Amino acid sequence: MVKPFWRIGSGTERSKISPTKNDGLTWYKDLGLHAFGEFSMAMIQANSVMEDQCQIESGPLTFNNLAVQGTFVGVYDGHGGPEASRFIADNLFPNLKKFASEGGEISEEVIRNAFSETDEDFLMAVKKQWRKNPQMASVGSCCLAVVICNGLVYMANAGDSRAVLGRYERGGGVRAVQLSVEHNANVESARQELWSMHPNDPNILVMKHRMWRVKGIIQVTKSIGDAYLKRAEFNREPLLPKYRVAEYFTKPILSADPSVTVTRLKPEDEFMILASDGLWEHLSNQEAVDIVHSSPRQGIARRLLKAALKEAAKKREMRYSDLQEILPGVRRHFHDDITVIVVYLNTQTNGWASPLSIRGGYP
Repeated sequence: MVKPFWRIGSGTERSKISPTKNDGLTWYKDLGLHAFGEFSMAMIQANSVMEDQCQIESGPLTFNNLAVQGTFVGVYDGHGGPEASRFIADNLFPNLKKFASEGGEISEEVIRNAFSETDEDFLMAVKKQWRKNPQMASVGSCCLAVVICNGLVYMANAGDSRAVLGRYERGGGVRAVQLSVEHNANVESARQELWSMHPNDPNILVMKHRMWRVKGIIQVTKSIGDAYLKRAEFNREPLLPKYRVAEYFTKPILSADPSVTVTRLKPEDEFMILASDGLWEHLSNQEAVDIVHSSPRQGIARRLLKAALKEAAKKREMRYSDLQEILPGVRRHFHDDITVIVVYLNTQTNGWASPLSIRGGYP
Protein backbone atom coordinates (compact mmCIF):
# COMPACT_ATOMS: atom_id res chain seq x y z
CA MET A 1 0.00 0.00 0.00
CA VAL A 2 1.36 3.40 -0.97
CA LYS A 3 1.99 5.62 2.06
CA PRO A 4 -0.28 8.69 1.99
CA PHE A 5 1.34 12.02 1.25
CA TRP A 6 0.97 15.11 3.42
CA ARG A 7 -0.96 17.86 1.68
CA ILE A 8 -0.14 21.56 1.66
CA GLY A 9 -2.54 23.36 3.97
CA SER A 10 -2.31 21.01 6.96
CA GLY A 11 -2.05 23.21 10.05
CA THR A 12 -0.42 20.39 12.04
CA GLU A 13 2.40 20.06 9.56
CA ARG A 14 2.79 23.82 9.11
CA SER A 15 3.59 24.10 12.81
CA LYS A 16 6.71 22.00 12.20
CA ILE A 17 8.19 24.34 9.59
CA SER A 18 11.58 25.52 10.80
CA PRO A 19 13.73 28.60 10.14
CA THR A 20 17.13 28.40 8.48
CA LYS A 21 19.99 28.16 10.96
CA ASN A 22 23.77 28.40 10.97
CA ASP A 23 25.34 26.30 13.71
CA GLY A 24 29.12 26.51 13.50
CA LEU A 25 30.15 24.67 10.33
CA THR A 26 26.60 23.51 9.59
CA TRP A 27 23.85 25.43 7.75
CA TYR A 28 20.40 23.86 7.71
CA LYS A 29 16.66 24.15 7.36
CA ASP A 30 15.10 21.14 9.01
CA LEU A 31 11.70 21.38 7.33
CA GLY A 32 10.08 23.61 4.74
CA LEU A 33 7.25 23.66 2.19
CA HIS A 34 7.62 23.59 -1.57
CA ALA A 35 4.94 23.40 -4.25
CA PHE A 36 4.50 19.62 -3.96
CA GLY A 37 5.19 18.83 -0.32
CA GLU A 38 7.99 19.25 2.18
CA PHE A 39 11.76 19.51 1.99
CA SER A 40 14.77 19.46 4.29
CA MET A 41 18.23 20.83 3.48
CA ALA A 42 21.63 20.90 5.20
CA MET A 43 25.27 21.75 4.44
CA ILE A 44 28.52 21.27 6.31
CA GLN A 45 31.85 23.00 5.64
CA ALA A 46 35.16 21.14 5.36
CA ASN A 47 37.27 23.51 3.26
CA SER A 48 38.83 26.71 4.57
CA VAL A 49 36.01 28.51 2.72
CA MET A 50 32.64 26.89 2.06
CA GLU A 51 32.70 26.07 -1.65
CA ASP A 52 29.18 24.57 -1.96
CA GLN A 53 25.97 26.50 -2.61
CA CYS A 54 22.38 25.33 -2.97
CA GLN A 55 18.92 26.77 -3.51
CA ILE A 56 15.21 26.02 -3.73
CA GLU A 57 12.79 28.19 -5.71
CA SER A 58 9.14 27.19 -5.65
CA GLY A 59 5.63 28.44 -6.38
CA PRO A 60 3.92 29.77 -9.49
CA LEU A 61 6.25 29.82 -12.51
CA THR A 62 5.07 32.08 -15.33
CA PHE A 63 5.98 31.40 -18.97
CA ASN A 64 4.42 33.70 -21.59
CA ASN A 65 1.64 34.64 -19.14
CA LEU A 66 0.93 30.94 -18.44
CA ALA A 67 1.40 30.11 -14.73
CA VAL A 68 2.20 26.59 -13.52
CA GLN A 69 3.18 25.19 -10.15
CA GLY A 70 6.87 24.36 -10.08
CA THR A 71 9.85 23.68 -7.86
CA PHE A 72 13.47 24.29 -8.81
CA VAL A 73 16.29 22.72 -6.77
CA GLY A 74 20.01 23.34 -7.32
CA VAL A 75 23.13 21.83 -5.75
CA TYR A 76 26.40 23.49 -6.74
CA ASP A 77 29.60 21.74 -5.61
CA GLY A 78 32.40 24.24 -6.07
CA HIS A 79 36.10 23.44 -6.40
CA GLY A 80 39.15 25.69 -6.33
CA GLY A 81 37.14 28.36 -4.54
CA PRO A 82 33.55 29.52 -3.96
CA GLU A 83 33.23 31.98 -6.84
CA ALA A 84 31.72 29.64 -9.44
CA SER A 85 29.15 28.03 -7.15
CA ARG A 86 28.06 31.46 -5.90
CA PHE A 87 27.80 32.72 -9.48
CA ILE A 88 25.58 29.76 -10.41
CA ALA A 89 23.33 30.40 -7.42
CA ASP A 90 22.92 34.00 -8.61
CA ASN A 91 22.40 33.30 -12.30
CA LEU A 92 21.21 29.80 -13.24
CA PHE A 93 17.58 30.13 -12.13
CA PRO A 94 17.12 33.59 -13.72
CA ASN A 95 18.60 32.21 -16.96
CA LEU A 96 16.25 29.22 -16.78
CA LYS A 97 13.24 31.50 -16.34
CA LYS A 98 14.38 33.66 -19.25
CA PHE A 99 14.68 30.78 -21.71
CA ALA A 100 11.49 29.12 -20.44
CA SER A 101 9.58 32.37 -20.95
CA GLU A 102 10.93 32.67 -24.48
CA GLY A 103 9.95 29.09 -25.29
CA GLY A 104 6.72 29.09 -23.30
CA GLU A 105 7.62 25.89 -21.44
CA ILE A 106 10.27 23.93 -19.59
CA SER A 107 12.18 21.61 -21.91
CA GLU A 108 15.53 19.89 -22.28
CA GLU A 109 16.65 22.64 -24.68
CA VAL A 110 15.66 25.36 -22.20
CA ILE A 111 17.72 23.73 -19.46
CA ARG A 112 20.76 23.24 -21.71
CA ASN A 113 20.57 26.88 -22.79
CA ALA A 114 20.43 28.00 -19.16
CA PHE A 115 23.54 25.98 -18.30
CA SER A 116 25.37 27.26 -21.39
CA GLU A 117 24.56 30.90 -20.74
CA THR A 118 25.54 30.63 -17.07
CA ASP A 119 28.88 29.12 -18.05
CA GLU A 120 29.53 31.70 -20.77
CA ASP A 121 28.68 34.54 -18.39
CA PHE A 122 31.09 33.16 -15.79
CA LEU A 123 33.88 32.89 -18.38
CA MET A 124 33.24 36.51 -19.28
CA ALA A 125 33.55 37.42 -15.59
CA VAL A 126 36.88 35.56 -15.51
CA LYS A 127 38.08 37.54 -18.53
CA LYS A 128 37.14 40.85 -16.91
CA GLN A 129 39.07 39.97 -13.76
CA TRP A 130 42.01 38.25 -15.46
CA ARG A 131 44.63 40.89 -14.65
CA LYS A 132 43.42 41.52 -11.11
CA ASN A 133 42.46 37.95 -10.15
CA PRO A 134 43.87 35.36 -12.59
CA GLN A 135 43.24 32.46 -10.18
CA MET A 136 39.51 32.84 -10.86
CA ALA A 137 40.27 30.96 -14.11
CA SER A 138 40.94 27.81 -12.04
CA VAL A 139 37.66 27.96 -10.11
CA GLY A 140 34.73 25.78 -11.16
CA SER A 141 31.64 24.02 -9.90
CA CYS A 142 29.61 20.91 -10.50
CA CYS A 143 25.99 21.80 -11.16
CA LEU A 144 22.95 19.62 -10.40
CA ALA A 145 19.57 21.20 -11.16
CA VAL A 146 16.05 19.78 -10.95
CA VAL A 147 12.77 21.24 -12.13
CA ILE A 148 9.52 19.61 -10.96
CA CYS A 149 6.36 20.63 -12.80
CA ASN A 150 3.40 19.09 -14.63
CA GLY A 151 4.12 15.70 -13.04
CA LEU A 152 7.61 15.57 -14.55
CA VAL A 153 11.11 15.78 -13.11
CA TYR A 154 13.66 17.45 -15.38
CA MET A 155 17.10 16.45 -14.11
CA ALA A 156 20.24 18.19 -15.41
CA ASN A 157 23.74 17.40 -14.20
CA ALA A 158 27.21 18.63 -15.11
CA GLY A 159 29.69 17.06 -12.70
CA ASP A 160 29.53 14.35 -10.05
CA SER A 161 26.73 15.46 -7.75
CA ARG A 162 23.88 12.96 -7.66
CA ALA A 163 20.09 12.76 -7.47
CA VAL A 164 18.39 9.61 -6.19
CA LEU A 165 14.68 8.85 -6.12
CA GLY A 166 13.09 6.85 -3.30
CA ARG A 167 10.37 4.64 -4.83
CA TYR A 168 8.00 2.43 -2.81
CA GLU A 169 8.06 -1.28 -3.60
CA ARG A 170 4.87 -3.34 -3.48
CA GLY A 171 6.48 -5.81 -1.10
CA GLY A 172 7.43 -3.04 1.32
CA GLY A 173 10.45 -0.82 1.65
CA VAL A 174 11.76 1.77 -0.76
CA ARG A 175 14.08 1.22 -3.71
CA ALA A 176 16.80 3.70 -4.70
CA VAL A 177 16.57 4.85 -8.32
CA GLN A 178 19.42 7.07 -9.53
CA LEU A 179 18.11 9.80 -11.82
CA SER A 180 21.30 11.69 -12.63
CA VAL A 181 24.22 10.81 -14.89
CA GLU A 182 27.63 11.57 -13.35
CA HIS A 183 30.67 13.07 -15.03
CA ASN A 184 33.74 11.95 -13.14
CA ALA A 185 36.84 10.53 -14.79
CA ASN A 186 36.66 7.52 -12.48
CA VAL A 187 33.32 6.53 -14.01
CA GLU A 188 33.82 4.40 -17.12
CA SER A 189 31.06 6.07 -19.15
CA ALA A 190 32.51 9.53 -18.44
CA ARG A 191 35.96 8.41 -19.62
CA GLN A 192 34.52 6.91 -22.79
CA GLU A 193 32.63 10.13 -23.52
CA LEU A 194 35.75 12.27 -23.04
CA TRP A 195 37.92 9.95 -25.17
CA SER A 196 35.31 10.06 -27.95
CA MET A 197 35.33 13.88 -27.86
CA HIS A 198 39.15 14.06 -27.97
CA PRO A 199 40.24 11.07 -30.11
CA ASN A 200 43.55 12.69 -31.08
CA ASP A 201 44.66 13.57 -27.56
CA PRO A 202 46.30 10.57 -25.84
CA ASN A 203 46.82 12.61 -22.66
CA ILE A 204 43.24 13.76 -22.20
CA LEU A 205 43.00 11.37 -19.23
CA VAL A 206 45.93 10.48 -16.99
CA MET A 207 46.07 8.06 -14.06
CA LYS A 208 47.51 9.96 -11.08
CA HIS A 209 47.61 8.79 -7.46
CA ARG A 210 45.51 5.78 -8.50
CA MET A 211 42.74 8.05 -9.79
CA TRP A 212 41.83 9.07 -13.34
CA ARG A 213 42.12 12.81 -13.89
CA VAL A 214 41.50 15.08 -16.88
CA LYS A 215 44.98 16.18 -18.00
CA GLY A 216 46.20 14.77 -14.69
CA ILE A 217 44.59 17.72 -12.88
CA ILE A 218 40.84 17.42 -12.24
CA GLN A 219 38.45 14.51 -11.73
CA VAL A 220 35.20 15.97 -13.09
CA THR A 221 34.74 15.87 -16.86
CA LYS A 222 31.96 18.48 -16.98
CA SER A 223 31.54 21.66 -14.97
CA ILE A 224 30.61 25.32 -15.01
CA GLY A 225 33.73 27.47 -14.84
CA ASP A 226 37.25 25.96 -14.98
CA ALA A 227 38.06 28.54 -17.65
CA TYR A 228 41.67 27.36 -17.94
CA LEU A 229 40.39 24.06 -19.40
CA LYS A 230 37.93 25.70 -21.78
CA ARG A 231 39.82 28.61 -23.34
CA ALA A 232 43.53 28.64 -24.14
CA GLU A 233 43.69 32.39 -23.36
CA PHE A 234 43.49 31.47 -19.66
CA ASN A 235 45.98 28.60 -19.86
CA ARG A 236 49.05 30.78 -19.28
CA GLU A 237 50.79 33.02 -16.80
CA PRO A 238 49.97 34.50 -14.35
CA LEU A 239 47.83 31.41 -13.65
CA LEU A 240 49.72 29.08 -11.30
CA PRO A 241 51.74 26.36 -13.10
CA LYS A 242 49.83 23.52 -11.37
CA TYR A 243 46.70 24.54 -13.31
CA ARG A 244 48.28 25.00 -16.71
CA VAL A 245 48.09 22.37 -19.43
CA ALA A 246 51.36 21.70 -21.29
CA GLU A 247 49.79 21.28 -24.74
CA TYR A 248 48.10 24.13 -26.61
CA PHE A 249 44.43 23.40 -27.30
CA THR A 250 41.72 24.98 -29.42
CA LYS A 251 38.78 22.74 -28.50
CA PRO A 252 37.51 23.08 -24.90
CA ILE A 253 38.77 20.22 -22.74
CA LEU A 254 35.82 20.37 -20.34
CA SER A 255 32.17 20.96 -21.20
CA ALA A 256 29.30 22.60 -19.33
CA ASP A 257 26.70 20.71 -21.39
CA PRO A 258 24.67 18.71 -18.85
CA SER A 259 23.22 15.26 -19.08
CA VAL A 260 19.45 15.76 -19.00
CA THR A 261 16.83 13.18 -18.10
CA VAL A 262 13.06 13.59 -17.93
CA THR A 263 11.12 11.31 -15.59
CA ARG A 264 7.35 11.11 -15.15
CA LEU A 265 6.57 10.80 -11.46
CA LYS A 266 4.56 7.82 -10.24
CA PRO A 267 2.30 7.64 -7.17
CA GLU A 268 4.88 5.41 -5.48
CA ASP A 269 7.68 8.00 -5.82
CA GLU A 270 8.06 9.29 -2.26
CA PHE A 271 11.10 11.58 -2.25
CA MET A 272 14.30 12.66 -3.96
CA ILE A 273 17.74 13.09 -2.41
CA LEU A 274 19.98 15.62 -4.14
CA ALA A 275 23.52 15.87 -2.81
CA SER A 276 27.06 16.83 -3.66
CA ASP A 277 29.71 14.14 -4.08
CA GLY A 278 30.77 14.61 -0.46
CA LEU A 279 27.70 12.67 0.70
CA TRP A 280 27.91 9.86 -1.86
CA GLU A 281 31.58 9.30 -1.04
CA HIS A 282 30.40 7.80 2.28
CA LEU A 283 26.84 6.56 1.68
CA SER A 284 25.44 4.34 -1.06
CA ASN A 285 22.23 5.24 -2.86
CA GLN A 286 20.27 2.56 -1.01
CA GLU A 287 21.76 3.43 2.39
CA ALA A 288 20.70 7.06 1.97
CA VAL A 289 17.21 6.10 0.78
CA ASP A 290 16.75 3.68 3.70
CA ILE A 291 17.69 6.41 6.20
CA VAL A 292 15.14 8.82 4.71
CA HIS A 293 12.42 6.18 4.49
CA SER A 294 12.81 5.08 8.13
CA SER A 295 13.25 8.51 9.73
CA PRO A 296 11.02 11.50 10.61
CA ARG A 297 10.98 14.25 8.01
CA GLN A 298 11.99 16.95 10.47
CA GLY A 299 15.78 17.31 10.23
CA ILE A 300 16.26 14.45 7.76
CA ALA A 301 18.92 16.32 5.76
CA ARG A 302 21.01 16.79 8.91
CA ARG A 303 20.52 13.10 9.74
CA LEU A 304 22.04 12.18 6.36
CA LEU A 305 24.97 14.53 7.00
CA LYS A 306 25.60 12.88 10.35
CA ALA A 307 25.47 9.39 8.83
CA ALA A 308 28.05 10.39 6.21
CA LEU A 309 30.33 11.98 8.82
CA LYS A 310 30.14 8.89 11.02
CA GLU A 311 31.27 6.81 8.04
CA ALA A 312 34.09 9.29 7.33
CA ALA A 313 35.26 9.02 10.95
CA LYS A 314 35.02 5.23 10.87
CA LYS A 315 37.22 5.06 7.76
CA ARG A 316 39.91 7.00 9.61
CA GLU A 317 39.49 4.88 12.75
CA MET A 318 38.43 7.84 14.85
CA ARG A 319 35.40 8.78 16.89
CA TYR A 320 32.67 10.95 15.41
CA SER A 321 33.01 13.32 18.37
CA ASP A 322 36.72 13.78 17.58
CA LEU A 323 35.93 14.57 13.93
CA GLN A 324 33.58 17.30 15.09
CA GLU A 325 36.46 19.10 16.77
CA ILE A 326 38.55 19.39 13.58
CA LEU A 327 38.68 22.87 12.03
CA PRO A 328 37.92 23.80 8.40
CA GLY A 329 40.85 23.32 6.07
CA VAL A 330 42.35 20.45 8.06
CA ARG A 331 38.90 18.88 8.04
CA ARG A 332 39.09 18.54 4.23
CA HIS A 333 41.50 15.62 4.75
CA PHE A 334 38.60 13.69 6.30
CA HIS A 335 35.62 14.74 4.19
CA ASP A 336 34.55 17.30 1.58
CA ASP A 337 32.01 20.10 1.90
CA ILE A 338 28.66 18.30 1.85
CA THR A 339 25.30 19.58 0.64
CA VAL A 340 22.13 17.47 0.85
CA ILE A 341 18.51 18.32 0.04
CA VAL A 342 15.61 15.92 0.55
CA VAL A 343 12.50 16.80 -1.47
CA TYR A 344 9.29 14.94 -0.61
CA LEU A 345 6.88 14.52 -3.49
CA ASN A 346 3.12 14.94 -3.79
CA THR A 347 2.33 15.99 -7.32
CA GLN A 348 -1.42 15.66 -6.64
CA THR A 349 -1.39 18.68 -4.31
CA ASN A 350 -4.39 20.95 -4.86
CA GLY A 351 -4.20 24.74 -4.74
CA TRP A 352 -1.29 27.13 -5.08
CA ALA A 353 1.67 27.12 -2.75
CA SER A 354 3.17 30.36 -1.49
CA PRO A 355 6.28 31.51 -3.37
CA LEU A 356 9.50 30.24 -1.82
CA SER A 357 13.12 31.24 -2.36
CA ILE A 358 15.87 29.83 -0.13
CA ARG A 359 19.60 29.87 -0.74
CA GLY A 360 21.94 27.78 1.36
CA GLY A 361 25.61 28.42 1.95
CA TYR A 362 27.74 31.35 2.97
CA PRO A 363 27.78 34.80 1.31
